[in-house]
Amino acid sequence: MMADKHRALTFLGLGALLGSVSTILLLKLLPRRIASRCDKKALQMLDIKGNGLASETPTNCSAVTGSGNSKLAGVDLLNDEIVSEQLTRNIQFFGVESQQKVTASYVVVIGLGGVGSHAASMLLRSGVGRLLLVDFDQVSVSSLNRHAVATRADVGIPKAQCLKDHFLSIFPECHIEAKVLLYNVSSEEEILSGHPDFVLDCIDNIDTKVALLAACVHRGLKILSATGAGARADPTRIRIADLRQSTNDPLSRAVRHRLKREYGIEGGIPVVFSLEKPKAKLLPFKGPSGEEENPSDYQILPGFRVRIIPVLGTIPAIFGQVMASYVLTQLAELQVQPEPVINLDIDHYRMLHQRLIEHEESLYGTAMHVQVDVEEVMYVAKELWHGRSAREPSAKDVGRSMWRSVNELMLVRWDREKPASVFNLILLKFKEADEHESSSLEDIKEGEPEFFARVTSILKRAKLEFGL
Repeated sequence: MMADKHRALTFLGLGALLGSVSTILLLKLLPRRIASRCDKKALQMLDIKGNGLASETPTNCSAVTGSGNSKLAGVDLLNDEIVSEQLTRNIQFFGVESQQKVTASYVVVIGLGGVGSHAASMLLRSGVGRLLLVDFDQVSVSSLNRHAVATRADVGIPKAQCLKDHFLSIFPECHIEAKVLLYNVSSEEEILSGHPDFVLDCIDNIDTKVALLAACVHRGLKILSATGAGARADPTRIRIADLRQSTNDPLSRAVRHRLKREYGIEGGIPVVFSLEKPKAKLLPFKGPSGEEENPSDYQILPGFRVRIIPVLGTIPAIFGQVMASYVLTQLAELQVQPEPVINLDIDHYRMLHQRLIEHEESLYGTAMHVQVDVEEVMYVAKELWHGRSAREPSAKDVGRSMWRSVNELMLVRWDREKPASVFNLILLKFKEADEHESSSLEDIKEGEPEFFARVTSILKRAKLEFGL
């Protein structure tokens, strides 16, 4: 009996010893779990005992699953076996050195809806080592048609936290910060400090977008901005170009105008935009009673849209993918030349612009009150007046025929007391322009109420499209 008891105790002791040894061997076979998270001093804290590892856990080791807060600065993620395997195709595409630049980078994504969530997702999957995700809003049921990762279970959760939670299961080695914040002057330092390698502007509110772009230019930060992705359907017309070259997009147009007027910034900001003219407009806003009401009465935050833009979910997703591709190639220093954007018939708009300047100088003695450039003249002539006189009540869509009469048209102020701006210019024939200059708005309002109402409505629409 005693011999059997001693034999059993011996086997137990050997089993415990073998268990401890096998544990250490496993740890050595899994260097990614230790080397990327623990220093040599932490490794020395491992103790062989009959019951395995010491109960004390090294305090400077991150959780295996990743918390999103691990300090990875100075650590080459590509030395991690699983990370290098996960990024194999990227490494094959960029090369090791270029991929190291990507994994060592820090990118800020502001606005995490249909565009921003897809951009952030591909930056993460491509190995960006640090991400800051910023959005003040929550996941809604209606956003599930275009969001990159959100599910019904995420409805009501802040978009930033939703993305972080999903991202940690995809690439736990990434250092992810999620901030439920609205970008503004007071949050600027918190969001833009830390020297990010790139900032992605995926905001759809013009006031916030303009302020962010101006701040990044002022700080010397690289930024890529997304313009309107809603109400489009043709993915082949999506482009990347300087803000000065983006056309057919009301949001771009408004941003250009505001940046130039308020900050003196006329370009130098790359944007993703669509050459396609929007196929739908903002839906009318209806209150609880079912009647159309003033959307501003229901705004949670001043300046933020309440009315809904119809969205085909694929287009914002492609916008986001395009943004991620651009940023990744920039970080990896891979030269990519975007297809140039060509504006046809630009000479016609230059002629109208020059004609406006000459008319202002002739009538007012100076052209200093001309507040439009050639690109804005294009908007006024093409989008507002369809290349025809404002006095033609049934103006149709722009076609080649619009240029048949361009030599007979000129831009003049609607209200002579206000400067020649986008919101105060109409297109008239020469004789009509002379007659307009000799009458007052009160005369027109009283004698031609329908014409007055139509022009006023069109100019008001222009003001709304420019966000003013």
